[in-house]
Amino acid sequence: MTTGLIPGGQNPDPRPTSTLPQQRHEPDGRAAPHVDNRPRSSVITARAAASFEPVGRSVATARSFVRDTLQGWGFADIVDDAVVLTSELVTNAVVHAGTHADVLCLRTDDGIRIEVSDRYPEREIPLQGSPATMGSPDREGGRGLQLCAAIAGRWGVEYTPTHKQVWFRLDLPDRPVGTRAAGPSLPSDLLPLADSRVRVAVVQIDRVGAISAWNEDAEELFGYPADQVTGKPLTDLAAWPHTPGTSTGIAEALQLSRWEGSYGIRGADGRVTPVYASHLRVRDTDGDPSTVCLLVRDHERAVLQTPLRLPSSDASSSGDGQNADPFEVFIGSPAPDDLDGLLQRTVERARDMLDGDSAFLLLATDDETELEVRASTGLPSARQRFARVPVEAGPGRYGSARMPAVHEDLLAVPGAVPLLGGTGMRSVVTVPLKVEGRLTGSLGVAAEGPGRYSNEEALRLQFAADRIALAVESARLGELERLRRGSLSFLVEASDLLAGTLDRDQTLALMAQMTVPTLATWCAVYTIADQASDPYLSYVLHEDEELIDGIKSLLSKIAPPDPVPTPGARVWSAPGEAAHEAALRSSMRSLGLTGGPSHQVTSGIGPTLATASAVGGETVVLPLVARNRVIGMLTLGKPTDEHFRQEILELAEDLSRRAALALDNARLYSERTAISQSLQRSLLPPELPQVDGVEVEVIYRAAGEGNEVGGDFYDVFPISDGAYGFAIGDVCGTGPNAAAVTGLARHALRLLAREGLSGPAVLERLNSAILDEGARSRFLTLLYGEMRPQEDGSAELKVVCAGHPLPLRLRQDGTVEPAAEPQPLLGVIEDLELYEQTVTLDPGDVLLCVTDGVTERREGTRMLGDDGLADVLTTCTGLTAGAVAARIMRAVERFASDAPSDDMAILAMRVA
Repeated sequence: MTTGLIPGGQNPDPRPTSTLPQQRHEPDGRAAPHVDNRPRSSVITARAAASFEPVGRSVATARSFVRDTLQGWGFADIVDDAVVLTSELVTNAVVHAGTHADVLCLRTDDGIRIEVSDRYPEREIPLQGSPATMGSPDREGGRGLQLCAAIAGRWGVEYTPTHKQVWFRLDLPDRPVGTRAAGPSLPSDLLPLADSRVRVAVVQIDRVGAISAWNEDAEELFGYPADQVTGKPLTDLAAWPHTPGTSTGIAEALQLSRWEGSYGIRGADGRVTPVYASHLRVRDTDGDPSTVCLLVRDHERAVLQTPLRLPSSDASSSGDGQNADPFEVFIGSPAPDDLDGLLQRTVERARDMLDGDSAFLLLATDDETELEVRASTGLPSARQRFARVPVEAGPGRYGSARMPAVHEDLLAVPGAVPLLGGTGMRSVVTVPLKVEGRLTGSLGVAAEGPGRYSNEEALRLQFAADRIALAVESARLGELERLRRGSLSFLVEASDLLAGTLDRDQTLALMAQMTVPTLATWCAVYTIADQASDPYLSYVLHEDEELIDGIKSLLSKIAPPDPVPTPGARVWSAPGEAAHEAALRSSMRSLGLTGGPSHQVTSGIGPTLATASAVGGETVVLPLVARNRVIGMLTLGKPTDEHFRQEILELAEDLSRRAALALDNARLYSERTAISQSLQRSLLPPELPQVDGVEVEVIYRAAGEGNEVGGDFYDVFPISDGAYGFAIGDVCGTGPNAAAVTGLARHALRLLAREGLSGPAVLERLNSAILDEGARSRFLTLLYGEMRPQEDGSAELKVVCAGHPLPLRLRQDGTVEPAAEPQPLLGVIEDLELYEQTVTLDPGDVLLCVTDGVTERREGTRMLGDDGLADVLTTCTGLTAGAVAARIMRAVERFASDAPSDDMAILAMRVA
């Protein structure tokens, strides 16, 4: 979110003072209250703007922005209506339209105008017509416009080519002059004390911040006569303390429409007098703005503030006899239907009820051992939200959470309320929220000064807490139920995604993508190969891709977290500390504080600071445990000053268990696949030999995913000088069992052939070896031959075809004929009588040998067959051996649309 505050006495934007917009859409039935064709002469006295990103949390941020702005302007009467309308319109922009939302608040003398713009002009508002087009109040779409029609004094819609703007105007209620705020009549003993006559210094500051008026009380308080300070800037006299958590300076405070707070004025004697000031910006009849400052001594601030409210026991009752407790009235008008809204309203009301500077509310975890910050006001809420502290024991425990407690000065009991550390708060009162005797939370109000609260305030706050506890617990349980339902859906989807892959890298990517940004802003996955290995940074992801490299570089420079098998998330502070140190070093170098030239490193400070901000929040580590072994760690992180919700950590723990098992399954699958592929590759022959005068080409396809070798095999190998053996065979079946017989056959062929045995003798001994395998034996079809290139350019082949598809000979004239006769297959009977046939291949002739996976290729009832193969081969005249094999394979693949279900091998030899 980016914000800007532009005060002024002139109109910075002419739109609100012009006539009605050129294009306005309003529902019928309320045309009279909305349409106002008279020129508006209201002058804008202050302007505040903010832009919100298209994310869900922007709606709550927009509500806070509008509430803070209007309360700062003194428009408490219309804050609630403005916040409700803004919330609905911003929801339409960032949630439904999915674009940035720009919110502009304009202050006039008699009210405010708020404009909400989105960048989706094509998503039009319903045109003027039947009110039915606005939809039901229970629907998400259109509800904001119904509220505008019901609440706003005027509203409308404007379109531009790039933006759509919905605006509404709320008028201040009519009040008698001088009755902005009034307190009840008080007994004399309850009036604020003053050491002497109360002096109220009235100082007027002109447009440029110079003193233009200085009354007698100012002279008495600070020792300067009027003529000595007139014309000088007030900043020359002011000692601005820069209150923690605010960035407003004295110059900015003087430009605001209304401001109250403390600072100091340097007197004529050089001493600084602490004062409490109330600033009011006005304009004269010429339109020239100036600021009137009312100053009293700081301990007399009650003079300029609304009187403290009486305890509820002394408060007056309403006319109908019911207790008009402001806390109950505020919460019930009506109570927000969402938990965050209810908690935020509770802390704001509690702060106002006890006239505090801040308030906070914590909710107990399910086991009541920790309290989690859920809402605060007047504190840096972004830093504290979802922070957890123990209830009973341990470092940083939340003292006395189960009973009301009053701390008059936190400096005397440091650490009593860890949430307030470093905030400047001195006194605090805390009370428990209980339902049926069970601790459900804690509510506290704090002030910057010591001794502000007593048991009386604790009783008032406890009375209010008792009234709101049940509503808070009911809303919390409703939110928890919705979160759990969402968690179940999330885990089901995550399980499906993780189960859908056995690839290790893809599993790592899925783990990260499921956690970012759903569970965390960034994550890192460490893996551990074995018990003797150190954790290795395997994957890093951030919702902003530009920050991934910076985080990866940072994590690679620090020691990984310890692989502790204990379940649950544990905090890991090393990344945040390392990033902070790196940012500090970069900042010092850029300022030239390390002795080196600053201009050489200034360009690198931006990414360093961005990385430090990205990992500056809470970082937790969850072990990845599978099969009783830690196989890695899942690291989740938040940006600066953010914490994890307990429910999110529990969901992350469930996800880590599923992810660990998926990651280990992927590891086992990868290992076994690597082993399988290594063994399969050992069954394939090495590179084909170079045969003088003969081209040899092989194409091999094993059926089944992940298989490189099946039941089909081939081999071409040298036997002796000038002679080469070749074989192509098919073992019954596919897969590893068939591949085992494949290895036996291929290696036996080489061994027996190199012993000088003839082709029939080689196959007969191979047949005996297969039968010796017993139950593991499988029958085998085999085409084996010996090839001898001749001096005249031809090649002599001696071939034995044992139950295998016959080899085909392609002559240069395009004729195709079988090159051998069929004989019995191997592995069935013991006594085989095989013979070899001699074939001479002339130059240009091709011998094609295939397995039955080629000839038995089917499409429905059709089969390629021997005749179909011969027809394809007749078209290969004049082609090289490689081209012949490729054409045969393409014809086989195109014959049917389904993937092949059998292994295929093609061996083509062509005499050059």
